Amino acid sequence: MEAAQPSSYLDPGAAPYGNFPNYYSFHPPETRVSLLPPGLLRKLFQKPLETKGNGVSPVLGLDVGCNTGELSVALYRHLQQQDSDSSDAPIDVRFLCCDMDSNLIARAELSNPFPDFISYMSLDIMDNEALQGPIHKFLEGLGRSKFDIGFCMSVTMWIHLHHGDQGLVSFLHRLAGLCDYLLIEPQPWKCYRSAARRLRKLGRQDFQHFHTLSIRGDMAEKVTHILTSGANAELIHSFGNTSWDRSLLLFKIKRGNRQL
Repeated sequence: MEAAQPSSYLDPGAAPYGNFPNYYSFHPPETRVSLLPPGLLRKLFQKPLETKGNGVSPVLGLDVGCNTGELSVALYRHLQQQDSDSSDAPIDVRFLCCDMDSNLIARAELSNPFPDFISYMSLDIMDNEALQGPIHKFLEGLGRSKFDIGFCMSVTMWIHLHHGDQGLVSFLHRLAGLCDYLLIEPQPWKCYRSAARRLRKLGRQDFQHFHTLSIRGDMAEKVTHILTSGANAELIHSFGNTSWDRSLLLFKIKRGNRQL
């Protein structure tokens, strides 16, 4: 994919890669996180993780399409959150958060309240060099080969529009190869139509694949089918819909001999 046009030069309603410069002003992070019961994500990792040296390996999270990082921080805090009757100590959590817009990443780095635990990086997740380069180096530095959990919040549509049906399938399979759990918020089909309409109103070229997509309709159902039928994933919880009518789905990847 070509480099994203810097968000600071775009009309907020027509960011062609979803790189809205003020995204969290109209989709607040708390709206998503409030759907997750306190301590729920933490419970996924109650069993001891593989050890590195004399300590326990941290819980690793990958946030794809992190924008300016507000939701990354909210998810990080949720992983630290405990049940009201829990006396467990805080867990060690490390996040790698990526977005293809370097301007957004620069803003995320400036406002990062946990620089020792949350790392931001400008990269295109669809670029194989990103997997073999910075993502691999991040995992290798922590003695790991995979992330414990991946977050994909309102990203699937942009991958789909720019890479087509096969691109969406490849993207979801790629995430399943990188992470043991996936928390995904797919955009519904009406968002595709709205994104295309915004471009037309500004006289911009339409999305390359919009009119040829055969994967359409109930996109939460389609994403679930792609992951459960071809990526060894199991849908373990649906947290309902956000106030802007997007499903929040949690998948567990069943490990076998499948490769990236």
